[in-house]
Formats: sequence, C-alpha cells, structure tokens
Amino acid sequence: MNCVNNSKGDDMNKLKILATSPMGIEAIVAKEVRNLGYECQVDNGKITYMGDEYAIAKSNLWLRTADRVKIIVGEFKATTFEQLFDGTKNLPWEQFINVDSAFPVSGKSVKSTLHSVPDCQAIVKKAIVDRLKIKYKQITWFQEKGPKVPVEVSILKDIVTITIDTSGSGLHKRGYRAYQGEAPLKETLAAALILLTNWTADRPFVDLFCGSGTIPIEAALIGQNIAPGFNRDFISETWHWFNSKVWDEARTEAEDLAEYNRPLQIFGSDIDHKMVDMSKANAMEAGLGDLIQFKQMQATDFRTDLEYGVIVSNPPYGERIGEKEKVEKLYRELGATLQMLDTWSIYLITSNEDFEELFGKKATKKRKLFNGFIKTDYYQYFGPKKRV
Repeated sequence: MNCVNNSKGDDMNKLKILATSPMGIEAIVAKEVRNLGYECQVDNGKITYMGDEYAIAKSNLWLRTADRVKIIVGEFKATTFEQLFDGTKNLPWEQFINVDSAFPVSGKSVKSTLHSVPDCQAIVKKAIVDRLKIKYKQITWFQEKGPKVPVEVSILKDIVTITIDTSGSGLHKRGYRAYQGEAPLKETLAAALILLTNWTADRPFVDLFCGSGTIPIEAALIGQNIAPGFNRDFISETWHWFNSKVWDEARTEAEDLAEYNRPLQIFGSDIDHKMVDMSKANAMEAGLGDLIQFKQMQATDFRTDLEYGVIVSNPPYGERIGEKEKVEKLYRELGATLQMLDTWSIYLITSNEDFEELFGKKATKKRKLFNGFIKTDYYQYFGPKKRV
C-alpha cells in the first residue's frame, strides 16, 4: 500500500495544503496562492501546495476566492474496508490530535468501491483512535472535550484523501455581513468576479444591483489590499501544535500591507431602499462605510461623466415564475443605458441564456461559473485601455 504522509517525525514544515475552490475559478485561486509565494498544482475544485504553519495562516487570511484551507494528512488507494483502516492508521495522527482534541469525521465517496459514507467515516474514526491509543499509552477513552480538529475522508475513484480543515467556517464568511437578502452572492464569488475584470484601484467601480453590498465591499477590500480574513477567527488557531505567534505575525504582516489611505471611487445602487440600508450597515461593519457610496436607484437611471470605469453586477435572473418577462425587459433597457458608456468595461453574471440578444451586444468573453447551484455565464465586455 502506497501512503503519502505529510511529515517526518514532528516536522511540521512540509505540510501538504489543499485550498478548495468552486468549479470554474480554480485558476483564480491558484493565482492567489502563487501570489502568496507558493508553487501549486491545480485540479478540479482543488489547489495543492506545500507549506508550513505560516502558509496555513497566510492562506486563511488572504485567499479571497477559495472555500477552505485544509491539510492533507494522507492519500492512498483503498477498495476494501481493511485497506481503508490500515491506510488511515498508518498516518501520523498524533502530530495533529492530542488526548483532549475533538475529531469529528465527515465524508464523501464518488465513483468508488467503498460507497457507504457512514461506514467509511466509522472506520476512519476507529483507525484514528487505534493509532492514538498506541501513541498515548494508558489512554483507553478519548473524551473529545478540547479544540475541534475536523477530519474528512474523501474517496474519488478508489483514491482516499484524508484531510483536516484549518478554516472552520467557510472562507466566504468574512465577518462583515450582518445583514443579507434572500439570495446573497457569496463573498468568495463576488471577489472572483472582480478579480476576473480589468479593474484597478485608480478607476471608478460600480455595482448597479448591489443587494446587501457584497460586490462593492469586496472591491474596497481588494482596492485597499485588506486581507479578507483579517477580522475573523479560524479553527486552527485553537490547536495545541499550532504556534499562536504564527497567527500574530501573519496578522501583523496583513496590517502592514493594507493601504488604508488609498482613495477609491466605489459606488453601489439598488432599486430597494431596504437593500441599500443593508449595504450601508454591512460596509460599516467591514470598516469601509466612508469608502463606498450607496444610493437607491433604478439601474437604468445610471448616468456618469466619469471615464474608464468598471461595472460588475449580479442582476436578477428571472428564475421565478412570472419574473421572466420583467427581467427580459430590464436587460433590454440596461443594454440601452450602458451602451452610452463607451470607455467603460462591463461585467454581468446571469443564468439567462438569451442575455446577449436581450442586452443587444455580444460579449467580448463569456465564462461559465456557478452561483451556488445555479449554472451561470459571466458576460465580459472589455472597454478600451485607460489612457495614461
């Protein structure tokens, strides 16, 4: 049996790290990882790289578009429960779990011989306990009352990957969204939409359907180089082996890199005054209340004398019964309104397959993305380069 272990002895310097990604934006997550200074490999829904504790802290603080940051404890092939048990037991669990740790096991199995997820979870749990009993002699029962170390067993085509989650709550939970509407855009997707544009902090930025303010707030965080995870906690901060000084250093670095004095022109509007109030409250919670202008307004009333701006919006899709005709009318009127902005770049995400025809213009580029479980296209209309 071939097992890949992360470390030798107690050496935590060469951890195999996994940043999970929504389908369609793996390349963006990978670019973020490389910008942090780590070479990585990209696969469907995951980006893997080697690093130490500091890499885990930096990844959690800085990755704007990843879902979670995990440690890959081991990988091996298993087609029988015995192989799953032995492969799990051979991994160095004592490096991550002590006698007090709580270690719940979740699981998933896709196209694999071992398809019963509850059975796989139970076997992995037993194997970890057996390993720990050997390492922590005289301990026969683990009360699991200490800090949580979430374990996941994932089996894809008979290849087992066992990870522990270092993030806790998903990375989209930045800590600023105290209020949200019925179908909020995830912060991670909002950041991805912005990073897929040609926007730079010296250009105007507009969201004409701001909802609870997620896109403008994420733009402000990007514009001032503020780490998206700066104002929240992570589960790995509670672990016995994780040096708390590492988190202090990573947060100090993030504070030093932030450009709080950089001026920005960021504007958000929505037809619903309640959403505008919600946006303002969320921006205040993020510490960005003075940076972003919010206004109640119909998108089709937008006018500006500014040039070379960027619009990023998530307009209504017309998914509900009775909304389709109303949304199609909106797209037509929006196309007529925005065609006057001849120096602007426009980026709109929608599930409506007739969008280009309704909008009245074929996109420069179209990218398939998932907004939650909804298949969407991201229509990109590139304006001219800004004259220097």
